[in-house]
Amino acid sequence: MSSPSPLSTLESFFCGGLAACVAVTISNPAEVAKTRLQLQGELTKGGGKRVYTSAVDVLRKTWKNEGLRGIQRGLPPGYVYQTLLNGSRLGFYEPIRRTLNKVFGFTPTDQIAYTSVMAGAASGVVGACLGNPMFLIKARMQAYSPALPVGAQHNYKSSFDALKSIYTKDGPRGLIRGMDAAVLRTAAGSSVQLPSYNWTKNQIVQRGLLPADSTWTFLASSTVSGACVCLVMQPFDTALTRVYNQPTERRPDGRGGFRTVGLLYRNPIDCLWKTISTEGVTGLYKGSTAHFLRIAPHTIVTLTANELIINLYRTFRDKKPE
Repeated sequence: MSSPSPLSTLESFFCGGLAACVAVTISNPAEVAKTRLQLQGELTKGGGKRVYTSAVDVLRKTWKNEGLRGIQRGLPPGYVYQTLLNGSRLGFYEPIRRTLNKVFGFTPTDQIAYTSVMAGAASGVVGACLGNPMFLIKARMQAYSPALPVGAQHNYKSSFDALKSIYTKDGPRGLIRGMDAAVLRTAAGSSVQLPSYNWTKNQIVQRGLLPADSTWTFLASSTVSGACVCLVMQPFDTALTRVYNQPTERRPDGRGGFRTVGLLYRNPIDCLWKTISTEGVTGLYKGSTAHFLRIAPHTIVTLTANELIINLYRTFRDKKPE
C-alpha cells in the first residue's frame, strides 16, 4: 500500500484553519468564562469581591443576563484568529521540523524531541504574530459584560468597529499591543501541542493498541495533548488576558508625539510579577478549570478534525477521473 501523498504548506494551512474554526465554535463559551475569571479580582489582595464563583457560574450568569450572544462573545474574531494561529501551527510545523532535522543532521522523518518542540514553538509564534489584532479584540469582547463586569470594559459593536476604534485611538501600534505576551503564551502551548500529540499517537500505534487511522487514536492523542497544553500555557494565558484588557492612556513620548501605555502593566513579565506579588502564585491559575474546559475539547476537536479533513481532502484531491 502506498503512503498518502503529502500536503503542501498552503494546503495544510487551510485544512488546519478549517479544523480550528470547527473547534472554536464549541470551545468559545468556556473561553468567555476563562477570560472573566482571569480578570476577576485583578491586582487585589485576597481576590476582592467575587462576581463569579466558578466556570459553571460564569456560564450560568452570562446565559441568564446576556443570552447566547453573551456566551459566544468574541466568536467572529475568534474564527479569524484560529484560522491564522492553527493554520500556522498545523501548516508550518512539519516543514519547520523537517528543516531543523536536516540542520541538526537527522533524517527529516525522524521524530526528535527537541526539534519537534522547537518547530512547535516557532510555528505557534508565526500564528500568534499574524493573529494578534484578532486575539486582542476577541479578549476585550469576551471580557465585556453589561450586567456583571469584571476588569476594564471595552464595548465594541463589531470586530470592524473594534479595529477602527483601536486604530483611531492608538494608531497601528495599538493593533500589536500585547504581541510579546501572545508570543510567550503561544510558544509555550505550541511547543508541547503537536509533539505531545505525535508522541502519544506513535506510542498507541507502535504498541498495537489502535490503528493509525482510527478516530479513537486521534481522540486519545489529542486528549493528552490538550492536558499538556493547558498545564504549560496557563500562567502566560492569564498574563495575556490582563495585558490585552488593561486600560490605556495616551502620554507624550518626549519627542513631540504621543504613545499609548498600559496603566497596569508594562509588559507580560511585569504582569506575571505583579500578579504573583499581589495575588500569589494562585493568581496565575485563575480560570484554570475553565481553561481546561476550553483547551481540552478545542485541542481534541482541532487535531481530530484536522486529521479527518486532511484525509477527506486527499480523497477528493487524489481521486482519478473515470
